[in-house]
Amino acid sequence: MKSMLALTGSLALLGAAPVQAQNVENLPAEEETVFDGDWFSIGVGAVYSASYDGSDDYVFSPIPIVQGKIGGVRINPRAGGVALDFVNDQSEGAKISGGIAARLNRNRATQIEDAVVLSYGELDTAFEVGPSVGISFPGVMNRFDSLSFNVDTLWDVAGAHDGIVVRPTATYFTPLSRGMAISLSAGGSYVDDDYARYYYSVPAGGALPQFQAEGGWDSVGVNLLAGIDLNGNLADGGLALVVLGGYSRMLGDAKQTPFTSIRGDADQWMGALGIGYTF
Repeated sequence: MKSMLALTGSLALLGAAPVQAQNVENLPAEEETVFDGDWFSIGVGAVYSASYDGSDDYVFSPIPIVQGKIGGVRINPRAGGVALDFVNDQSEGAKISGGIAARLNRNRATQIEDAVVLSYGELDTAFEVGPSVGISFPGVMNRFDSLSFNVDTLWDVAGAHDGIVVRPTATYFTPLSRGMAISLSAGGSYVDDDYARYYYSVPAGGALPQFQAEGGWDSVGVNLLAGIDLNGNLADGGLALVVLGGYSRMLGDAKQTPFTSIRGDADQWMGALGIGYTF
């Protein structure tokens, strides 16, 4: 199951919710599991999603997947990146996580399908880094489920948007059987003025009306993920498949910008399929 969750967290994308490694370690099994010590998941997936935030054109993109726990440090996937949890909370009840997250933001940096939007040029790739904190509550409605809350606060250190984005998420995870589990997540993103101006402002003199964007909530969304272990036992590692579907809605100036309101769509859909291996 754990490999399924790793895929789930990574694919859950694009906006949505990280799956805490602690969730995966709390799987139904009376015997020893692959998660009792150090473990690692690696895989690959493909996502079908909007070509940029607010686009109504859709493209396929590959996604690498990594998750695990090595030397007490938990590795949690993020859309376009990863988070490291250094707390290693081993308590029986609520578990605290804390560390650092990093991700590549390639919004409007590649795969722009709309010729009008492309006429404004491709943007630079942002490298966003910052603290990640969270808390997970196991055993909410059964012995093996969990409810997690997480906040990543990220700064661009690559000189692209030079701004800040805050991404809160909530995730409910539960096994449906020994070989299958699901994860339902909801989240959003709050951006500052620098971020909004970089991605959503429209300069004068082009095909679209001039627009000056300001910061605020730029999107909210939900994702539903299902993972299936290929040998029917989530607790022993091995190969697993993940299927993910998601919806998000652009808000504020991210919705009002002509890149969305004229050339795109505030409603954003996403689907993903992945396979991973846990050992």
